[in-house]
Formats: sequence, C-alpha cells, structure tokens
Amino acid sequence: MIDFGFDKIALIGAVALIVIGPEKLPKVARTMGHLLGKAQRYVSDVKAEVNRSIELDELKKMRTQFEDAARDVQNTVRKEVNDVSTGFENDWKDVTAGLDGSSGSDALGYTPSEPAAPRYQHPKKNWRLKRGAMPQWYKQRQGIRTKALSGAARVARFRPASSKQR
Repeated sequence: MIDFGFDKIALIGAVALIVIGPEKLPKVARTMGHLLGKAQRYVSDVKAEVNRSIELDELKKMRTQFEDAARDVQNTVRKEVNDVSTGFENDWKDVTAGLDGSSGSDALGYTPSEPAAPRYQHPKKNWRLKRGAMPQWYKQRQGIRTKALSGAARVARFRPASSKQR
C-alpha cells in the first residue's frame, strides 16, 4: 500500500486548498471520504466472498474424503458380515445334517421367521376426564379456571381499584 507520511498529507492538503478553494474543500473532502469508505467496503466484501469460496471448496473436498472413507468402511463391514454369515450357514448345515437324516432348519420342526414388531397401543389416558373428575371446591382452591373469560372481562376483573372509581 502507498505510505503516506504527515509531510505528504500536508502537501496534498495545501495543493487541494489552492486548487479547489476554501469554500468547496470541506464538501470535496466529505465526498472523498464517502467514496473511500465505499471502496474499502467493496474490497472487504470481495475478500470475504473469496474466502467463502475457498472454504466451500475445502469443505467439498473434506466431504468427498469422508464419503469415500464411509463407503470403504461400509464395504469392509458388509464383506466381513457376508463372510461370517456364510461361514455360519455352512457350519449350521454341517451340524444339522446329521439330525434325523434331514438337513436344513426343518430338522427340529422349527422354521425361523422374523418376529413381528410390536404394534403401538395408545395409553388410553384421558386427561380431560381426570380434570372433570376433580371436585369444584378443589379447582377453586387451586386456582384452576373453570370458565373461559373474554379479553374485556379479564381486563375488567383484574383492573386496579383506583381506575374503577373514575
């Protein structure tokens, strides 16, 4: 950036005072300040946008790396599970082959099936019935509203005593 010392700024101010004149110099200086502020804001916005795009590119690279790593882990786990399950199936067939001369899971008369998921049952709690079963004297003592008030009735009920006399 250009290095302005006090002597250079004083020289520029003196030349501007002579060329522009003392009447217009404050207005020109104010305009130059506004333009300089706009230029600085524009430069900072451009810098921020460039930084955002760089960060976005880095995040995209990281995302692809994580997705690749997750895919590799998933494939490895799937392969291991398949290897173990085929080994288990082979061992199971070998063990059950000698039972009653038949093979497979039907040797004991048991056919494996997935258990059905339990169905959702509503707890059958009726809070309105419970509130209605409360005695009226208990509701009054606890301050539970039994009747709905309109907005105007609520204002009139809770208005301070001094404003009712007017």
